[in-house]
Amino acid sequence: MTGDPFTAHRSLLFTVAYEMLGSAADADDVVQETWLRWAEVDRSEIRDARAYLVRMVTRQALNRLRTMSRRREDYVGEWLPEPLLTSPDVADDVELAESVSIAMLTVLETLAPVERAVLVLREVFDVPYEEIAEAVDKSPAAVRQIAHRARGHVAARRPRMAVSRAEQQQVVDRFLAAVTAGDIQGLMDVLAPDVVVVADSGGLAPAARRPITGSERVANALSRFAQFAPRVEITTPLVNGTVAARIDAGGEFDTAITFVVEDGRITRMYAMRNPHKLQRLDEVAELRR
Repeated sequence: MTGDPFTAHRSLLFTVAYEMLGSAADADDVVQETWLRWAEVDRSEIRDARAYLVRMVTRQALNRLRTMSRRREDYVGEWLPEPLLTSPDVADDVELAESVSIAMLTVLETLAPVERAVLVLREVFDVPYEEIAEAVDKSPAAVRQIAHRARGHVAARRPRMAVSRAEQQQVVDRFLAAVTAGDIQGLMDVLAPDVVVVADSGGLAPAARRPITGSERVANALSRFAQFAPRVEITTPLVNGTVAARIDAGGEFDTAITFVVEDGRITRMYAMRNPHKLQRLDEVAELRR
């Protein structure tokens, strides 16, 4: 690659930081910190600039993760990752789309910082164990153990997302048609019996403080939306690699919802209402592996 390696790999570095942090704003800060440090590096000693930069961004993201965990303790209600508007290219890359999905990022939140770094670098970016070991200051043998443990932890919690974008779109369209019509039976038909809805408002917008579970409770909660439907605009952009719903109420961006679809029904919904987390959904994010 010609030109500055940092510029060439910037989208990759942002993706690494975002998958580790679940926050685009924090990922931006980490990439900026990496750039400042890169500017002071003696390039003549570096054989593989991509690997070196990935190590740098990983270390910065780990530092940020530790401070973020303290910040999350004071968060009002449920905390969800910051959603990103993504291109069809991301959706077409099945592994990347799954790794950046809100569902997967939420599962990654349950890992310790080093576990999350190891899993992301190994499973998503295929970084060799020896390079990961340098990035997280562990031995390669320890990194292998951490990866094995983290893989098992995530496998037990990750949703099955092996559905095509066409099927996602069809199910989301059925859901939105039922919601806007106040069709309770239509909602019951498209929701899995054990569906879970998680909402994140940060205390800045009306939202359930705890997850809502079960199709009947979810359908009843959503049935009230029909009275507001004539005054809202709903579109279905690609968010974090999957078909989502964007709700604009009275000309103002109000809510983004992502879905997990299994066997033709919605099993999980993530509703982002914190206005600070909706700011990236007007511009496509450059995510790369």
